[in-house]
Amino acid sequence: MELPGLGQHCSERTCKQLDFLPLKCDACEEVFCKDHIRYDDHKCSCAYKKNVQVPVCPLCNTPIPVRKEEIPDIVIGAHMDKDCKYNPAQQKQRIFTNKCLKPGCKRKEMMKVICEQCAGNFCIKHRHPLDHDCKGSSSPISKAGYAALRASQTTFKSRGAIGVPSNGSLQHNRYKL
Repeated sequence: MELPGLGQHCSERTCKQLDFLPLKCDACEEVFCKDHIRYDDHKCSCAYKKNVQVPVCPLCNTPIPVRKEEIPDIVIGAHMDKDCKYNPAQQKQRIFTNKCLKPGCKRKEMMKVICEQCAGNFCIKHRHPLDHDCKGSSSPISKAGYAALRASQTTFKSRGAIGVPSNGSLQHNRYKL
């Protein structure tokens, strides 16, 4: 052999592979190959020192502290019997609680959609002031919206869409055909 000092043999008694990049177990301080470095792979007798896992209560999702000499299942069982703050009513909390204020609409949204003019809560379909007949302020749209309505007024005037007078308030002009 040219380089007899390089590498080390795996400490697993069934392996003994010569590894040029050996790994040292941080619990038992022995050298292993990449296939046997995990605590379970080499049945590490000192794994309890390093392999610390905190069990979580399956009901309330709270981490439960466990001392080294205690069995986690027994500690979690005691927690569930005494200290668990599990509330079955919490499981049935409704997500869609924000009801639309537009008369006749029964939709509910996950988040509040507040109208800037009237401060009412509406669904996505009725969120714009024109969609829920907003009675909030005299100018229900932004300057950009006002300009867009002004420009579209000339194209839809014959159909009777929306007329915007010079004072800035909106009117609905509906013609029967």
